[in-house]
Amino acid sequence: MGKSKSRKFKRPHFSPNSKNGNNSGEEMEKDEAGEGEGEGFSPDGDLLEKLQSPSPDIREFACASISRLVQQTQVIPSFLQRDVVRCLGPMLLDKSLAVRETAAGALRNLSVCGGFEVCEDMVKQDVMTPLVALLKECSAGFHSNSVPLPKSKDEQKNYTEDVANEAINLLWNVCESSSRAVSVFSKEGLLDVVMSCLERHSENVELAVSAAYCLQTVTEDNPELLCCLTPSSLQVLESVMMSSQSTMEHLLLRTLAAGCVWNLKSALPSSSQAGTLSTVMRILSHTLEVDAGQAILELKEQESRRQEEGVEREVQPCSDRPGEETGLGEEDGMEEGDAERGKSNSSADNDISDLLPPKNEEVKQATALLLAQQTSLEIIVNMCCSDDPSDDEWEELSSSDESDMCAESSLCESSGAQVLSPLCLSAEIHAALIRFLLPEKVLKKTEFPSSAALDTCKKCPAWKSLVKKMQRVQCRALFCLHNMLSVMEGEALVGVVALQALAEHLSQLIFSQPEIPKEDEFLEAVTSALRSLLQIMASRNIPQCMSPQQLIGLCEAAALCSHTSVRVNAIAILGITGSTLARQHHTADKLQMIGSFLLQVATKDPSLVGTGEALDALFDVFADGVEAEQAARHIKLLPALRTLQPVFKAKMRKEGREKYSPDQLCVLDNVKVNLRRFISYLETQEKKSNP
Repeated sequence: MGKSKSRKFKRPHFSPNSKNGNNSGEEMEKDEAGEGEGEGFSPDGDLLEKLQSPSPDIREFACASISRLVQQTQVIPSFLQRDVVRCLGPMLLDKSLAVRETAAGALRNLSVCGGFEVCEDMVKQDVMTPLVALLKECSAGFHSNSVPLPKSKDEQKNYTEDVANEAINLLWNVCESSSRAVSVFSKEGLLDVVMSCLERHSENVELAVSAAYCLQTVTEDNPELLCCLTPSSLQVLESVMMSSQSTMEHLLLRTLAAGCVWNLKSALPSSSQAGTLSTVMRILSHTLEVDAGQAILELKEQESRRQEEGVEREVQPCSDRPGEETGLGEEDGMEEGDAERGKSNSSADNDISDLLPPKNEEVKQATALLLAQQTSLEIIVNMCCSDDPSDDEWEELSSSDESDMCAESSLCESSGAQVLSPLCLSAEIHAALIRFLLPEKVLKKTEFPSSAALDTCKKCPAWKSLVKKMQRVQCRALFCLHNMLSVMEGEALVGVVALQALAEHLSQLIFSQPEIPKEDEFLEAVTSALRSLLQIMASRNIPQCMSPQQLIGLCEAAALCSHTSVRVNAIAILGITGSTLARQHHTADKLQMIGSFLLQVATKDPSLVGTGEALDALFDVFADGVEAEQAARHIKLLPALRTLQPVFKAKMRKEGREKYSPDQLCVLDNVKVNLRRFISYLETQEKKSNP
């Protein structure tokens, strides 16, 4: 659960009527509306035919119309059956730049709204060949006075960069979903293309942000790409991280660049490694310092003043840091979504509001800040789940004082710098990293978003999409807290008082409202954090503030959740609490309550994984002790397990290989064996008590 990624949702920037200076757009709009809605009319087939038109305006219109239509997921299968990818692919190299841009936008939307399977299918249909050619032309156009792409009649629009932005986003989407696309990325030398887009961060930050998102995706767990890295590539990332622009969009860009450097840490020269990673942590820390709720309120006030004045003016700085300006392009449509990281490509109930671009500068700025904070938390999550063996290579970094964070780093002091083997992080080094990042900033983000900011956003349709983004930042912070606690387990890094205060904080998040929150992502995040915390407290015999009644209420809410991981977390929380109570006196009544609930879950949970977790919890709670024996007799645990045993075995035979992975089956087999042994143990106990 640690290495979780966010989904991204994007919209094209093209409106079919905006670029056409004649009436043809109006006439074609009538065609699409179905002037000929007679028998045999097929919008998808008609539009694909228009792609072959000799008129660039008609081709552009067809691409833009397809771009709009594929946002409705129900029409995607029809387009795929008609080979839409092979039809749109050649349009990426069309003579008209406007057609190139809208074709890239259409493929970009198809990749977003179609999901992972559609992206994989796009790669199989060879979308990468024209995409690679287009990106290389764009990159050449950045560095040449004689641009190889056709020139635009519109001097106010840089078509080369706009085409590149759409193409980079398409590349990002397919690489996110297809290992084959990532392999093509490495073999075709697209790293240089992405770096050339990043280099334009001073002139076109929107393009640079898109490139940074793409680079962060392709550099994750990709040793093949490390061989392609050059000192100049690392210097580009250094330049981005050390940039001084203070807009919110640049804050997002620096955060993404920091994530890329973290992914590439094993390629850093030894002489600059500590300083560079200090810079990474400084950027993440700075990003989390901003009070997003206050910033949103200030931005809303700016919008109100601007509307009252009735004039367009440059948006003034809005931040809790003096002198910090804010601003954002159109990267707000990029969302990581679900807690399961990587499931369906649409949000709950097919809500596509996150796909729509903000319509004013203030909303864009707020979106950039929230995305930067979400990204920062996700990077810290990844920092806290390394599986590498222990090493001391971070000793210098972890022992540095805070002033070192401000020191400028040099990623590449010379082209011949020694490259280290993969950086190894032990639990101790993880904990030192966490201390360096100031855990209180993460903890602050686990609080519910500002009620004033939420109310403000809910009242205004243009701002409503920020509500989900604020809630997502909270969930990412809770996942981050979960990983931090998991890393610190076994290390005396957090005192008793701090752990009890943290338990009180999580208790407030869960139980302070009239009803326990039922949002799946929040429940998964908060139960993950609570599970890790209670494990640590139980291992140190530290009392916690939540009663069994409260925890059963949480489990009842979790039982209604469709995500198995939420139910498993809640069951584990009850198991930890019960096993702690079993070692105490006069707790039989509470153990009866917990045992009855766990038996109910073991009997009724739709997933074998949930059933297995409930049985494991029962084994832990009733393993030993006078109180546990008394409670087990009262709830008739032995006959209940005898009844459940053949049902569990039969369900494993029927569903096991079809629904569950080999690892899950291995765990379930262990549960089956332990169930037999536990029944034998209870039978022995019963004989002793009734000689």
